[in-house]
Amino acid sequence: MCILKNRVCSLSAILGRLALAAAMGVLCTLAIANPPCPSDLDGDGEIAGGDMAILLMDWGGMCPEDPPTVTAVSPSFGATVGGTALTITGTSLSYTRQVKIGGVVATNVAVVNETTVTAVTPPGVAGLATVTVTTVGGNTATLSAAFTYYADPIWGTVLERSPNATVVPDAALRAAITATGKPWRVRDTGTGIEMVLVPPGTFTMGCSASNTYGCNPNETQHAVTLTNAFYMSRTEVTQAQWVAKMGSNPSYFTGDTSRPVEQVSWNDVQPFCAATGMRLPTEAEWEFAYRAGTTTAFHGNVGKWSGTNDDNQLGTIGWYYSNGGNYAHAVAGKAPNGFGLYDMSGNVWEWCQDWYGAYPSGAQINPTGPGSGFYRVTRGGSWGTYPDGCRASYRYEGLSSGYRGNSFGFRVARNP
Repeated sequence: MCILKNRVCSLSAILGRLALAAAMGVLCTLAIANPPCPSDLDGDGEIAGGDMAILLMDWGGMCPEDPPTVTAVSPSFGATVGGTALTITGTSLSYTRQVKIGGVVATNVAVVNETTVTAVTPPGVAGLATVTVTTVGGNTATLSAAFTYYADPIWGTVLERSPNATVVPDAALRAAITATGKPWRVRDTGTGIEMVLVPPGTFTMGCSASNTYGCNPNETQHAVTLTNAFYMSRTEVTQAQWVAKMGSNPSYFTGDTSRPVEQVSWNDVQPFCAATGMRLPTEAEWEFAYRAGTTTAFHGNVGKWSGTNDDNQLGTIGWYYSNGGNYAHAVAGKAPNGFGLYDMSGNVWEWCQDWYGAYPSGAQINPTGPGSGFYRVTRGGSWGTYPDGCRASYRYEGLSSGYRGNSFGFRVARNP
């Protein structure tokens, strides 16, 4: 007799099954033109130890295995090229014969003990992947969305791969960011601009009245779905960042190059974008990024992440007429929103890519505004704006592509 996993087993039965498996292997070798091979019990296309183990575990009254479970995978992310060494923990993992990540077989699978298996990830597709463990007896255990494949951008340095909960407190937003398979916080190599990932999503665009100010007729509410993730600069483009690429500073408020660049028109911004591989955000992208999951007039911040309609709270997140002192301030001087973006309200107005026009009446997918027009859209308000203009849904109309002013700047977006 033998004892296997605390079960009594027949030694003669084990020896008999091994002999049978060997004989069946010979038969398969002689009849390979007529697959499948009957002794290829695990279906992997060859006669090997896994087939013998299945005989030992499951056949003829042999000792059955306990169903495995997978409880954790570490690390939880890795590059799409593969090669990440994983430690998989759970229960009843002693008889693991295969590990799959996102449906693809991992390499270098090794059983450490009853609760631990190691493996190396295969190449994968950016995004969330399920980890599956299969034992010699054919039992499986899965852990959904246990691993994330990341595709690092060639244009920047990853600063933080996963969203920081202290910066992005909304668990649903963090999950949406992680699900893209793209790193959360990246510094653009060519400009030094720090960017954060804004995930796809659906939101209600338009009218968010404050306690003091109602909505304008051009703020008609409508559903918008953004199907693509994009990067947004955490701050307005500074004078230093502009000068590094464009050579001269057009700004009125000089003396501190960490202030946003201003006195730049929509037309002026286009060469900067061309030189850096960036672009202006669409109006829909801008509002979605501003809101960060909120539906209020003003975005949330530490202590009140759900946002507020109280105009008296605006000074926490932005420089406007009451606290702006009639000049543009250094960026990131006020509390950021739930994506980690600064100065979305106040400091300087921000150009959007779109022509200005009336909103469509129905739901929209990835809207880019009218195909032509007379004016461009700006958003967010400035150091000289009343709270009305700093609301999430407020749209500034009436500025041509060539207009320059000392309260008009921009922030950039970038496709992943």
